[in-house]
Amino acid sequence: MEVVVEHCAGIDVHQAQLTVCVRRPGAGRGRVQEIEAFGTTTPDLLALADWLAERAITQVAMEGTGVYWKPVYYVLEQQFELWLVNAQHVKNVPGRKTDTKDAAWLCQLLEHGLLRKSFVPPREIRELRDLTRYRKALVRDRVSEVNRLHKVLEDAGVKLSSVASDILGVSGRLILDALVAGESDPEVLAEQAKARLRAKLPALRKALDARFRAHHGVLVRGILDHIDYLEAAIATLGQHIAVLLEPHHELVELLVTIPGIERRTAEVVLAEIGTDMTRFPSGRHLASWAGLAPGNNESAGRRKSGRTTKGSAWLRAALIESALASTRHHGFLRSKYLRIRRRRGHQRAVVAVAHTILEIIHQLLTTGSSYSELGPDYLDKRSRDRQARLAIRLLEELGHTITPPAAA
Repeated sequence: MEVVVEHCAGIDVHQAQLTVCVRRPGAGRGRVQEIEAFGTTTPDLLALADWLAERAITQVAMEGTGVYWKPVYYVLEQQFELWLVNAQHVKNVPGRKTDTKDAAWLCQLLEHGLLRKSFVPPREIRELRDLTRYRKALVRDRVSEVNRLHKVLEDAGVKLSSVASDILGVSGRLILDALVAGESDPEVLAEQAKARLRAKLPALRKALDARFRAHHGVLVRGILDHIDYLEAAIATLGQHIAVLLEPHHELVELLVTIPGIERRTAEVVLAEIGTDMTRFPSGRHLASWAGLAPGNNESAGRRKSGRTTKGSAWLRAALIESALASTRHHGFLRSKYLRIRRRRGHQRAVVAVAHTILEIIHQLLTTGSSYSELGPDYLDKRSRDRQARLAIRLLEELGHTITPPAAA
């Protein structure tokens, strides 16, 4: 096979050890192969970088194994062109599985140009991605704690959620603090209500006539303290994210013009896909990378289920939430959702709208223009225009001469 990369290396990555294979031109007409093992501490990685530089290596390939590839990548990216590849794409021959053979196989695939490079964003985007993902994890933890609080209150017979829409609002928090402090009189507890909740005092007194015991107070106090900590941590992360996104403030403002996209969602999108859209030739390429494009599954001329491919779970979750939110706006995205839902159901319609939103995002980040609403009747007009063109072409094929209405 043709040699595409003259000086290349393949690294089999593990938690505590790296097996490195290099291939380069020999003194004669053949190729020289060397295999060496290195540790994964920073001094070991710096030694690896020097070892590769001594052999004039230009490209290095490694598998994306868990999180173990990251420290290796971050040290070597300053000196070499790195190729992070999907482990499923470079499986070795069955029955020949060793670290040495894996590294050699990876190096040979790189040597002959048979690898497909994965997208790794630049350092500032990686830092932003770490912060947004951790913030999302904390938001999920907060949701779990709120659900746990509902469960404890139901166990105690406190039906506060049946009267108050938000049990962690101002009135709800005052009532919960009073319960934890040992107050059990429904009249006294109900008097903690503020603003519009005071219009429901009779129902509130009845809801608070419960059997709230001491162990319930211990549980609720712990849950409330944990929620306070999570909210403070989420706010702190939000401040750091805002600082990192300050150079890209205009891009955030562009994305929030899309129906269903809020500022926090825009931050997640930029953290997951970056700001350089030249890495993705089109919106369809970006949607395929994100796992929002239908897969191709055809055999013997029959097209089978084309379920979406795997991609960034964080980006997919954010876009699905945005797609659901966009269906509440009277516009193009809602009309598309309704048309697809009639034929394919709710879930497929939401994924299709998320796909469309991601293509719109690619367009906005590429052109720098804000979102322009097409209107709820855009798809109907396009369908009628297509039907009219097909009818005119059919009549012309039958020998008729058609004069367009505008010309007439």
